[in-house]
Amino acid sequence: MTLRSFIDNTGSPDRTIAVVADDTGGPFEDMLAEAFPDQQIGVERTEASAIGTDLAPEIDDALAAAGDTAVLLEDGEPIAASPMDELYDAILAINSDLFVTGARGVGEIEFPDVLAGLEGTRLRLRGYPLAHKEKLLLIVVSRYIEQRAWAAGRGTLYSAFQRLSRIDDEIGTYETYAKLAETDVDVHVYGIDDGCPPELGTTIHTGTGPEYRDGWFVIYDPDDRTAPDAVGTALVCLETEPRVWDAVWTTEPDRVARIEDYVAREL
Repeated sequence: MTLRSFIDNTGSPDRTIAVVADDTGGPFEDMLAEAFPDQQIGVERTEASAIGTDLAPEIDDALAAAGDTAVLLEDGEPIAASPMDELYDAILAINSDLFVTGARGVGEIEFPDVLAGLEGTRLRLRGYPLAHKEKLLLIVVSRYIEQRAWAAGRGTLYSAFQRLSRIDDEIGTYETYAKLAETDVDVHVYGIDDGCPPELGTTIHTGTGPEYRDGWFVIYDPDDRTAPDAVGTALVCLETEPRVWDAVWTTEPDRVARIEDYVAREL
């Protein structure tokens, strides 16, 4: 078993983001398509009537609200919906600098239902300068998992950075882990040993093998003392070539447990 196996063993659900809009134009489809190019996730415009009937209440509510709506379809069936304004604020209108500089920090991360519904989808995303938006989704997922750990205040968090100096070099990353250090979360960090701030009190794991050099993961495991609504989550990414990432994330308890067990035993 390897980190790669957790990505390769992911299924391939047929998912489409349908944009339901009142007008006939608008930039939203283009912006979403830029965020998900060449993926197993299609982006299309559709009419509200095409979404179907007998919908879940949260999807009905989103479609009934004012403004454009994004609906996530799996095998043609709606499984999540979010106002386009939420997607715009969460991912379309921003860049990674907001997280690097700390302008958007822990406690301020929004994760609309349509993005959350993409869990279990195998992704291949490019970073800057190859693409402007693609890798941002993985950054948002990472920060959201860290925020879940911080909000719960307990449990275990495993985070890989490739180079541990990133924790100190990126203001937003340092601030996030400084806030985690104020909680009872047991934080483990992984990467090549080129410097990690000792005052953060994390457990440091170093190495030079491929999974240290190319791996990026964030795994949160609540413990028995954590509130029942705390959700375990695991993101696993591998840099397959410079600035190109294969990735998947999951909240399925068994898969999260297997990923955590592998990291704890092997890295």
